[in-house]
Amino acid sequence: MNLKRRYKTIYFPLFVLLFIQTAYAQTVETDTTGKVVVGDILVEGNHRTRAGIILREMAVKTGDTLQAGSLAETLEIDRRKIVNTNLFITVDLLPKRNPDSIRTDIRIVVKERWYLIIVPVFQLADRNFNEWWYERKRDLSRTTYGVYMSYGNVTGRADKLRFLAEFGFIPKFEVAYTLPYIDKAQKTGITIGSSYSVNKTTAFRTWRDKLQYFNSEDINRNRFYSYVSISRRNKYYTFHTADLRWSYSKISDTIATLNPNYLLNGRTIQRYFQLTYTFSYDKRDNVQYALRGQSLALQLSKIGLLPTDDVNMTYFYGSYRKYIPISKRWFFNTGVRGRVSLPKRQPYLQTIGLGYRNDLVRGYELYVVDGQDYALLKNELKYKLFSFQKHFSFIPVKQFNTLPLAAYINTFADAGYVKNSYPEFSNTRLGNSMLYGAGAGLDIVTFYNILARFNLTLNGKGERRFFFNVSREF
Repeated sequence: MNLKRRYKTIYFPLFVLLFIQTAYAQTVETDTTGKVVVGDILVEGNHRTRAGIILREMAVKTGDTLQAGSLAETLEIDRRKIVNTNLFITVDLLPKRNPDSIRTDIRIVVKERWYLIIVPVFQLADRNFNEWWYERKRDLSRTTYGVYMSYGNVTGRADKLRFLAEFGFIPKFEVAYTLPYIDKAQKTGITIGSSYSVNKTTAFRTWRDKLQYFNSEDINRNRFYSYVSISRRNKYYTFHTADLRWSYSKISDTIATLNPNYLLNGRTIQRYFQLTYTFSYDKRDNVQYALRGQSLALQLSKIGLLPTDDVNMTYFYGSYRKYIPISKRWFFNTGVRGRVSLPKRQPYLQTIGLGYRNDLVRGYELYVVDGQDYALLKNELKYKLFSFQKHFSFIPVKQFNTLPLAAYINTFADAGYVKNSYPEFSNTRLGNSMLYGAGAGLDIVTFYNILARFNLTLNGKGERRFFFNVSREF
């Protein structure tokens, strides 16, 4: 009995240790210096996507020698880059020893998305859900309906064709095609597109930081633009884009009378060429809902390239955001952005301040603060409640039988300032003064980059509101 106890005490742990070491050796082969030599890189599950599109994102190449201790971290960085192509539902990078050599192969196992999305459109014509709910009294006539088509990965080269046809409050038609790589080096891409929209009910000015509309049964604004963008991606996280577009707008005599500054000097037609250069550096773990990494964007645009153009403006826009993981469940992010434009006398149509898209101080979702220049600071602390992927085998369509779901509670604090050189044109109360907002909320993230936000906010005016927002990227 003593010998048996001694055997269990001494030799059994040694046996377990030997088993673990042997199992690990079957997965990753290292040399005597603790390094891994990369063998074949194999892609699985890419039924449509060309392997080169996936391998384009990989810093790890066949023949590389890596430190064994950093192999998992290195592969995770490459995995995130593949995820950010938005071509796949799941991505796994699995190292495995090659039985015929001393090298370690890398298996890239992907599960492709459903690339052809055709969905009916029924959405609000206002800036956001909250303006429609609180300011427009949930008026269902202020909705648009139609169809949206997104055909991603058309040729297997991460290209995308988009088409939108909307009717109702603001009829709109858009078409665009993007081919991210047109050269063998897979660095240069192109996007071409056009858009046409018609307004009967038109926001003709901003007054006391609220949009004022003119209602009519006649068409009060036509707007058309067409563009071509050339992009260059020299490095994994760095992008250069040059965008050339031609824009045409026409408004009714009534709009020009109500607001002579809409196109300046009582004009009813506006034509111009615009050239925009954008530099961006994006090293986030997930472009739709980042938890770690950073992003930088700088943009310089000239509106009015020819002497015959109706607009002569220049603006510079910049933004930077840092995402910091504090622990496994706690995350913090902070960022600044701003815009400066010249000259200060601008058409109302080109005067942009805070209140559109994500350029706003949270708590002021119901306001539009017009101005020629602005600065914005946003901070957020969040806690991960849960994050998982659930596979439903009873769903026959594989692109929809894996459900990723995550939830985060957060607190935030924002500050902003809008410089309005002509406050008398809008009788602004919020321009030329500091704006503050804070609150707490819940974020829900699920498949196909659908993000729902529920926020309770308090702004510098003392107003307490509940706001809801949903975004998606097909």
